[in-house]
Amino acid sequence: MGRESLIDEIRTKLGDAVEGVSDSFGDPVLTVRPSSLRSLMTALRDAPFDYAVLLDLTCVDFAAGEGRFELVYHLYSLSRNVRLRLKASLSASDPVAETLTGLWKNADWLEREVFDMFGVRFTGHPDLRRLLTYEGFEGHPLRKSYPWRLAQPRIPMKDKV
Repeated sequence: MGRESLIDEIRTKLGDAVEGVSDSFGDPVLTVRPSSLRSLMTALRDAPFDYAVLLDLTCVDFAAGEGRFELVYHLYSLSRNVRLRLKASLSASDPVAETLTGLWKNADWLEREVFDMFGVRFTGHPDLRRLLTYEGFEGHPLRKSYPWRLAQPRIPMKDKV
């Protein structure tokens, strides 16, 4: 199945969820509706698409406009040796998306990282808490609005054993 026929098949089966299609360094990029993200990912994971591997999840903060935060998912199909990138824009006022932890196990840690660094919440996540910073940390350090000279509260040192 060629790249164009793959995109055509995705659009035929999941057309309402797909807002746009583009290309980046030879890999197809789908822009999708955040409300359809979980159902779309479920369909892409299973046959006939077979994107069994979630390679990465990251976020981009554009700092302006209603679609301020953009989730970027990288999928890989083992059977076809083809990558696929999906992008979903989230509102600045309430950046929230549905979790993918039931589809891919590594989504747990990837979503926790995005939550910690950008403040995007994932509904249905089994353990959404900070991953890279400590529990008393204030703010989300990869947001463009994060003050770079913010003094964080100190945590007490543990006694030596």
